[in-house]
Amino acid sequence: MAWARMHLRRRGPRGRLVWAVALGAAGAVVLWAAGLVWFASQLPHGVRDADTRTDAIAVLTGGLGRLDTGFKLLSEKHAGKLFVSGVYRGVDVNHLLELFQQKPEGVKCCLEIGHSADNTAGNAAETAQWVRQNGFRSLRVVTSGYHMPRTMLEFRHAMPDIELISHPVFMDHVKQERWWAWPGTSSLIVGEYNKYLLAGIRHKSEALKIKILNR
Repeated sequence: MAWARMHLRRRGPRGRLVWAVALGAAGAVVLWAAGLVWFASQLPHGVRDADTRTDAIAVLTGGLGRLDTGFKLLSEKHAGKLFVSGVYRGVDVNHLLELFQQKPEGVKCCLEIGHSADNTAGNAAETAQWVRQNGFRSLRVVTSGYHMPRTMLEFRHAMPDIELISHPVFMDHVKQERWWAWPGTSSLIVGEYNKYLLAGIRHKSEALKIKILNR
């Protein structure tokens, strides 16, 4: 750092600006990389709480094994209701049960679906509305393991007063162990990390805006 400051003093104003920008960019890259390592270390490797019964279960569409896990949890009486968020428009409950080869007996009465969500923030908003309409106080959240940190960030923001239990689902093609050695998995985790950062920035910006407006 001392060398860098001496180097800056020897340059003109334009050179100092260029160096300052370069040093700032290098620092940002180091912070981003450190954050990525932290994020990857926080990814779940199993279900921490598989036994606690909740009022309802929420499944986010978009990954293999999620709906199968949701149906299994419902059949095992982990909750009394199952909500599937982000279902394609035109797909109703009967069609969904048929697609996943589920018998309607004992399931159709307890299954509801939402069509309005097209991203994770939308899943959280759609599910929060359903939870409040039904007066639920606890929810088991089912999504892929790599997707769980951002999901819980969005769900806690949308439902700060609801008890949330994460129930990650794991797929064979996502290699969380030594994730950096697998191009497909590393690309997936880097993408999730960037989206996680953007979600956090969005929530902080919204909170700051509300604070300013309430002054």
